[in-house]
Amino acid sequence: MPVYVVGHKIPDSDSICGAIALAHLKNQIGEASVATRLGDISPETAFILDKFGFEAPELKLSYAGEEVYIVDHSELTQAPDDIAEATIVGIVDHHKLGDLTTSTPLECWIRPVGCSNTVIKMMYDFYNVEIPKNIAGIMLCAILSDTVIFKSPTCTTADIKCVEALAEIAGIEDFKALGMDMFKVKSAVEGTPARDLVMRDFKDFNMNGNLVGIGQLEVIDLSVFDDIKADLEADIAALKAEGNRHSVLLLLTDIMKEGSEMLIVTDDLAKVESAYNCKSVDNKVWLDGVLSRKKQVVPPLQDAFA
Repeated sequence: MPVYVVGHKIPDSDSICGAIALAHLKNQIGEASVATRLGDISPETAFILDKFGFEAPELKLSYAGEEVYIVDHSELTQAPDDIAEATIVGIVDHHKLGDLTTSTPLECWIRPVGCSNTVIKMMYDFYNVEIPKNIAGIMLCAILSDTVIFKSPTCTTADIKCVEALAEIAGIEDFKALGMDMFKVKSAVEGTPARDLVMRDFKDFNMNGNLVGIGQLEVIDLSVFDDIKADLEADIAALKAEGNRHSVLLLLTDIMKEGSEMLIVTDDLAKVESAYNCKSVDNKVWLDGVLSRKKQVVPPLQDAFA
């Protein structure tokens, strides 16, 4: 029986590329593994996989009775629905430690870096396993995505060094140009239904017993949202009601201006405003310098709910 390597619900590029890269590593060291996913891939991820010749991992939603290696999170809300009936054999992540628990010992690689694929690169180095050219390509793209081409405050020296090393393996001369190509794909929102955009990079968090959903759309120019912002606002309101959530926040992130406009639907606006020391106008606020949901959005909101 193989170990299934899987990322979080509504998978991003780090989650998908990390599952592929880690499954390959595990197979190389004699641990039979299969990369899977918990949802549809994003346009950015499709671009990355196509560029380096990969198919999307198998869509697998049930893991009862299986052994599972978790990638890019350690949260119950982001794990398979039946994770309690599976055996978690490992976690590789770069976020805060979540609420997943295990009944048996497990392998954990958790580092305060910008991307899970940076940690996976460290694992390849630890096991002295050569990284194939195409896998190096998807790994570096995942790091560029998660660190917003090194602009994110989550980016570390380790992320930059890993990208440089992976670019050499993959034969990518201008990795920053590749990163911009990826963000151009992310910025192509015209004709996409509002719900698809809201859920493109969306995570639920349990904040002191309150379910809070936070989505993020990263683009190179916020003007792409001018004609659809009202639709996005309506959709996050609907999403809040459908999921019995306390709050739903949507970050519209401009990677060139290095900031985010936050759209807010909540049962307690004062709590959200206090978390970010801001005053919203029509349930919207510009957060200068905010690029990272992980480091700049989730922690202060969790503190506000504590």
